[in-house]
Amino acid sequence: MSSFFNTPIEYLKGVGPQRAALLNKELAIFTYADLIQHYPFRYEDRTRFYKISEIMPDLPYVQVIGMLRHVETRGAGRKKRLVAYLTDDTGELELVWFSGIQWAVKKLKTGVEYVAFGKPNQYGRKINIAHPELELSSIRTTQSRYLQPVYPVTEKLKQKFLDSKAIGKLQKQLLKLAYPHFPETLPKDLIDRYKLMAKKEAMVHIHFPADNQKLTAARFRLKFEEFFYIQLRLLKLRLTRIDKFRGKKFENTSLLTHFYEKHLPFELTKAQKKVIREIYRDMKSGHQMNRLLQGDVGSGKTIVSFICMLIVISSKRQAALMAPTEILAQQHFQGLKPFADMLELNIALLTGSTKASERKPIHAQLQSGEMHILIGTHALLEDKVQFKDLGLAIVDEQHRFGVAQRAKLWQKNEDYFPHILVMTATPIPRTLAMTLYGDLDVSVIDELPAGRKEIQTFHKFDSARLWVFGFMKKQIEQGRQVYVVYPLIEESEKLDLKHLTDGYEAIQRAFPEYQISIVHGKMKADDKAYEMKRFMEGQTKIMVATTVIEVGVDVPNATVMVIENAERFG
Repeated sequence: MSSFFNTPIEYLKGVGPQRAALLNKELAIFTYADLIQHYPFRYEDRTRFYKISEIMPDLPYVQVIGMLRHVETRGAGRKKRLVAYLTDDTGELELVWFSGIQWAVKKLKTGVEYVAFGKPNQYGRKINIAHPELELSSIRTTQSRYLQPVYPVTEKLKQKFLDSKAIGKLQKQLLKLAYPHFPETLPKDLIDRYKLMAKKEAMVHIHFPADNQKLTAARFRLKFEEFFYIQLRLLKLRLTRIDKFRGKKFENTSLLTHFYEKHLPFELTKAQKKVIREIYRDMKSGHQMNRLLQGDVGSGKTIVSFICMLIVISSKRQAALMAPTEILAQQHFQGLKPFADMLELNIALLTGSTKASERKPIHAQLQSGEMHILIGTHALLEDKVQFKDLGLAIVDEQHRFGVAQRAKLWQKNEDYFPHILVMTATPIPRTLAMTLYGDLDVSVIDELPAGRKEIQTFHKFDSARLWVFGFMKKQIEQGRQVYVVYPLIEESEKLDLKHLTDGYEAIQRAFPEYQISIVHGKMKADDKAYEMKRFMEGQTKIMVATTVIEVGVDVPNATVMVIENAERFG
């Protein structure tokens, strides 16, 4: 953008030093560019006028034209309120004020037509609007047919009369000044190919859309541009990596072949074989592999990662697997140790709980090359953890680690860059995965091993809660375990949703004979780990949790998951 957009916000008419200081502190708006990129988070539809008979209490807001017939005060003291009666040819609507009554009385004129806007509420058999926006219809009828932007603001800004409407006025003023200065930031052939709105028009219609069609086009243009440049940056990173980051060539697969022919106790799925071929192709290319392996819990990512380890171990190199929690790290260790023992490979677990007396021999064996595989948590990133020759670094649930943390692991080999495999059980559509992780190649295990039953999903209303409890009880009696997941920890004034605190008490009342675990984000890490461990070991039969339950944790015995307010989840 041109230097115009770097102009300090205080120089915009209507702002000044005091308002600028507020905008700086509350919304991080310092320049014209910051304000113009402070987009609405929703829009109120002022294009439709409802008849009073059409108004329902579940509508988010309504806009009505009617004649103000009568105004009266009701109640006394704290219960005092002003009620105005607005009528049209279909009925009557009450407009109510609980505060600012004297101001409202002076403003309201009976026998005059008004435009009223607000949230309808049910009061007994009647519907009313409390504290509506009210203007004369002679002024507003033609102007009201638009989508009004609603901007994010803080309580402090509202107190200083910088609410959403005030921000909107500043935006309108700035857009008039800025319009000639907007540069076109996408190539013409791209705009023509995808029929994109021009940048100038998009910036106008994202703030003040003429209609829904214009708003959709403006949103698409700005989202397209944002993702386009993210993709360009990621593609540049990927090409730089391929060009400059050399990796060790691994073509020897003798250990892998031996394991596959003599020790693998089951047949790999077609999806697993395809992924292994993709990984092997990367590992023998001479360039550093950077690949995302995606697959649901139970799809066989762990055995695929072990087979990849065998490729580097065949060439006398080492492998490491880093997981975000001790529970996941232990799960990987317990799953891979029997296979490592079959091949007489040295494998160890290193976490924050590993005693100092156990760490010393692990550190020594890593440096001497005697340790073939190390599995652990963030403890793998410690400076004392030095590999003789790290050939493959695997990161499980990679979104739980920062970029710098992942980089620190693969920088533990100074001679060349180890190959990188990052794994996730989080279901991400392939196209989105390639957008989010454009610097990574993507492999997907989209097939479950033979014998795995297909997951059945049921939708039940609150009225069927006793049926759900009965189903849970039957499953537990058959030796299984149950997850119950809530969107909130505690009751919210803003959201009418089930919450964990009440849910936990309800579950305790319904299942007094069973031990119940509880896990949520406000618990200490040690307490969460303790509850997860109890559930994994079968000591508790029901896990009541928010979404902090570990992605990727495999509890084979937990075959039922009840999700409250499922519409709140992806």
